[in-house]
Amino acid sequence: MRQPLVIETHSARETEAAGAALARDLLEKEPDGAVVALSGDLGVGKTAFARGAGTVLAPDACVQSPTYTLVRVYGGPGRQMIHFDLYRIQDEDDLLSVGFYDYLEEGNFLFIEWSERVPQVLPERFYRVEIERTGEPDGRRIRITGPGEAL
Repeated sequence: MRQPLVIETHSARETEAAGAALARDLLEKEPDGAVVALSGDLGVGKTAFARGAGTVLAPDACVQSPTYTLVRVYGGPGRQMIHFDLYRIQDEDDLLSVGFYDYLEEGNFLFIEWSERVPQVLPERFYRVEIERTGEPDGRRIRITGPGEAL
C-alpha cells in the first residue's frame, strides 16, 4: 500500500491551494471525472478545500457550503463539479432524493463532505482527503490517498 500525500497548511488560503492542486492533478489523471471523499471535524476546512478545487474545475463559480441544500452543482454543460455535504443525511434514501447516483454516473467531479456518514455509497475507485487540525490556530494536516498512480 502506498503512502498518502501529506500536506501541511497554515491558513484557509493554503488549504484552498491544496484543493486546487488536487483538482489540477485530477484533470490530468482522471479526465472523465472522479470522486473525492472529504472527512474531518466540523469547521476543519473541507469546504475551503472544495472551494480551491472549484477554482480549477469551475473557475466562474463561487463555491459555498452545501450544508442546507445537500448538493451544489458548479460548471456548465459537460464536466461539472458536484459538491455534496452529507452531514444531515440520515440514510441512503436521502441520497436518492438529491440524485446522488445520477451524478456518479455522469462523469463529473464529486466532492463529498462527511462521506464517512454513508461509506457504502462510495464507488470502488475514489480519492480520500482527511483534514485535521494541527497545534497552530489555522494549521491543518491534509492526507490524500487515491487509486492508481501516486499523487
